[in-house]
Amino acid sequence: MSVTVIAKIIAFVLYLGLMVYVGLRNARGNNSASDFFLGGRKVGPWVTALSAEASDSSAWVLMGLPGLCYIGGFKESFWTAIGLIVGTYIAWLLIAKQLRKCSIAFGDSITIPEFLTNRFKDKSYILTIVSVFFIVVFFTIYTASGFVACAKLFRSVFGLNWNVGLAIGFVIILSYTILGGYKAVCTTDFIQGMLIFIAFVISSVIVIVSLGGVSNSIDQVKDFTQRAVSGEFGEILKNKFIANKTFSPMSAISAFAWCLGYLGMPHIIVRFMGCRSNKEIKTARRIGISWMIISYIGTFIIGTLGTAYLINKGILLGADSSEVALEGVKVLGLGTEEAIFSESMLRMYPAFIAGLFLCAILAASMSTADSQLLSASSAIGQDIYKGLIKKDADDRKVLLVSRISVFAIAVVGLLLALNPKSSIFSLVSFAWSGFGGTFGPLILLALYWRGTTSKGAVAGLICGGVTDVAWHYLHGGIFDVYEILPAFIVCLLVTVVVSLFDKNKDPEMLREFDIYKNMED
Repeated sequence: MSVTVIAKIIAFVLYLGLMVYVGLRNARGNNSASDFFLGGRKVGPWVTALSAEASDSSAWVLMGLPGLCYIGGFKESFWTAIGLIVGTYIAWLLIAKQLRKCSIAFGDSITIPEFLTNRFKDKSYILTIVSVFFIVVFFTIYTASGFVACAKLFRSVFGLNWNVGLAIGFVIILSYTILGGYKAVCTTDFIQGMLIFIAFVISSVIVIVSLGGVSNSIDQVKDFTQRAVSGEFGEILKNKFIANKTFSPMSAISAFAWCLGYLGMPHIIVRFMGCRSNKEIKTARRIGISWMIISYIGTFIIGTLGTAYLINKGILLGADSSEVALEGVKVLGLGTEEAIFSESMLRMYPAFIAGLFLCAILAASMSTADSQLLSASSAIGQDIYKGLIKKDADDRKVLLVSRISVFAIAVVGLLLALNPKSSIFSLVSFAWSGFGGTFGPLILLALYWRGTTSKGAVAGLICGGVTDVAWHYLHGGIFDVYEILPAFIVCLLVTVVVSLFDKNKDPEMLREFDIYKNMED
């Protein structure tokens, strides 16, 4: 085994060991379900902000989005990033304080399904069942994307078999999520968020300097694009570049519509509920937005300028090796475009430093997967087991059921990730639209409209979810619009219309809503 490989292994072992240590250390502080799922609402603004953004910015920000930029999809990446930044700001501005207050006013809710059930006084618990169903389905898909990222990373860095890489990611993520709960997830997310930030900032500067400055970098990227479109790098890359040149106004709308996802993403908005104080939300918002903007700039620089940087280093990604035979250029084959960040890191730094920065990809995968597993398991343990099956269950039993649920969901996600051709961006896109199109409108209405009813919420949730899934599998014509947009509109309209016909006459619900609106921060 070479010194280079040993150095990279040491970097990974140190990082992964730190994550497990955090889980073990926080395991002692989980004395109740509130501690395990929400950290007892005692998390400060820095950890709240970076935890929210790191759990959002999964490996698709370091692999999926740069990979899209690499194959000429800068416009789509740009509008997607703008949508995400706008969506983040709106969520912090319109949801954070209100959701924290409202979740306390309505039964001190600690999960999103529990909050919706308490808010709309759904005594039938149909809303709980439907909410948990969609959470488990979409989070399982989302978790699979994190495992895919781990497999791609370990294959790129160490040449490991796909299934071996999946297994390593599975074991590490599962261990500290089951042990440490919310506090462990937030603490590791904070560490991972800082690592992602540093990796992007330093690497972006190195790429620009190595290409001779901003102007020369742009010229070299243009040259790479022309060569790709001319077919010099094979028909596969040629077709991808040409396809991305046909970016339309509707494509921009679809990309920007990613902003709607933030309004209903359970593992992100639950961070608002766990914040220590509403007075600290403003500080957290500023930290989170600043982190996002700088990190996304790094995404574009690595994704676009990385095309020229790697070709200068004799590396070509995403092409058919049987079609391309360039002297001095190593073609890494189909489906490798999402490895542009990892391949760039391996050629920028000494092995140990590269290993630490490549942990940023692992960090992104883990920070999202752990949050999703925790949210999904809390829905099963707190909302289904204690809420419906055994209402007198103590916290120990709830935590046991939740930890078993974490394992079961992770196993299903692992099975979904077994295909080496899986696309991180596609998996995340589907899950993102599912949450935004179902829970987004309900969260807004729960916080701002007094007249929303449980029947309206159930109808909207089901119609939004069905629309999202159906639209996802229909292609061509009007169905080329990103499914989150029609799903969000359908969910919103159905909820409002059914609520208007149903008429909110529950005096207890109306009284608690008024109490919530009059609560001090």
